[in-house]
Amino acid sequence: MQIKQISVFLENNAGRLGEVTGVLARAGVNIRAISIADTADFGILRLIVDNPETAMKALSSEGFAVRATDVAAVEIQDSPGSLAQVMELFQTSKVNIEYLYASLSSKSGKAVVIFKLEDHEKGLQILKENGLSTVELF
Repeated sequence: MQIKQISVFLENNAGRLGEVTGVLARAGVNIRAISIADTADFGILRLIVDNPETAMKALSSEGFAVRATDVAAVEIQDSPGSLAQVMELFQTSKVNIEYLYASLSSKSGKAVVIFKLEDHEKGLQILKENGLSTVELF
């Protein structure tokens, strides 16, 4: 199972992140996971939200450059070594991870790790074959 991630291109200026979160709040969109990678001039904000379509429309209408990407959201135990086990599966299977970030699921009390994989379909298959749960909502 895959999930939609929203990426937002942001100039590295004071207040831009606040503008994005304000737009989403006014649209009634809940942020479930968030990550930002930045340089001196710009950043890429990555979000998992409860309603990607509404988020995309709201941000686009406010002039933000947005894009949706398929990612894998994997539910793991919130305990030492759980992430290492998943990483070993990908390493052994030679699945390249472009990036990852994590959140906690209030429903299950588990960690949810969001993976952007170079070979998305192969990565999903590896997870399924090894009994790992991917989630669509958390």
